[in-house]
Amino acid sequence: MKDAYKEAGVDVRAGYESVALIKKHIQRTVTSGVLGGIGSFSGLFQMDLNKYPEPVLVSGTDGVGTKLKLAHSMKVHDTIGIDAVAMCVNDVLCQGADPLFFLDYIACGKNYPQVIEQIVKGVAEGCIQSECALVGGETAEMPGFYKEDEYDIAGFCVGVVNRPDIIDGSFLKEGDVLLGLASTGVHSNGFSLVRKIFGDDADSLSKVYPGFDKTIGEILLTPTKIYVKDIKKIRSIAKIKGMSHITGGGFVENIPRMFKEDGNLTPVINKGTWNVLPIFNLMMKKADIAEDNMYRTFNMGIGMVIAVSKADAKKIMKEFKEGVFEIGYVAVAKDVKDVKGIEENIYIKG
Repeated sequence: MKDAYKEAGVDVRAGYESVALIKKHIQRTVTSGVLGGIGSFSGLFQMDLNKYPEPVLVSGTDGVGTKLKLAHSMKVHDTIGIDAVAMCVNDVLCQGADPLFFLDYIACGKNYPQVIEQIVKGVAEGCIQSECALVGGETAEMPGFYKEDEYDIAGFCVGVVNRPDIIDGSFLKEGDVLLGLASTGVHSNGFSLVRKIFGDDADSLSKVYPGFDKTIGEILLTPTKIYVKDIKKIRSIAKIKGMSHITGGGFVENIPRMFKEDGNLTPVINKGTWNVLPIFNLMMKKADIAEDNMYRTFNMGIGMVIAVSKADAKKIMKEFKEGVFEIGYVAVAKDVKDVKGIEENIYIKG
């Protein structure tokens, strides 16, 4: 008997095979709060109310944008899932939350079980790095909507924070220190511009540029840094007063988000206090992009910015031998002398 659904482009059996292949990866992410297993209509998670007596749930959802084009062209599928997790968990971190669980959504033109397995393998790795559980997801085969060899991925994360521990900028004050945590590369933002600069076909991405020991495709597909373990370590020795995940909009849009809208404080960033990654210098040179525009679009080597007291900054810098930089400070906006540098509530010096 003919399978009418399969003839229409949806192979249910391929879906079953995908589930069988990904089970071992999901199992690696199981934490103490997970109830049940794969195959239910929803994921179950029991929260530890002894650890979180005044729990506030914090949620975030995101995708990886057109970085997917590179993964499609290079046929590399085991890192893009890390990006999907990173984009969500790094956001919920900014309110002081511990990520609890994650769900993914994969839409594809044709379900190739081995490809789905590689994607979910990356998602599982991201969850392990985030110390959260992968409790469910959805794989939607959508022929005619996506090309057969293309897919999209998005994710959703839920975290929890005790209400007194919410990070919302309320305790920021003049003289606090801004610390930058190093990024691993471009992360998952600005790839419409990245693709315009370098191209997104296999030949373009296989090029090795002078001064680099990997192809440009390999460099650009480097997974987004997940900051969960670093932030938990910092919170164990210091009070974080503000936090910004440097995503789309770069420094200019994201760092001011840690400040109260009705306040009079502004971040002051000192360029030259950290190592701008070579990929960003290459982009500026190759496309003749003004440095100001780079700071409006990319992370420039800093993926997360936190605000702490001067005393706590010293403790953190002593604990972290590398990867953390003192990049600026908190100032009263009216006291910043060179008003030329102030734009959209941020002042970038140098």
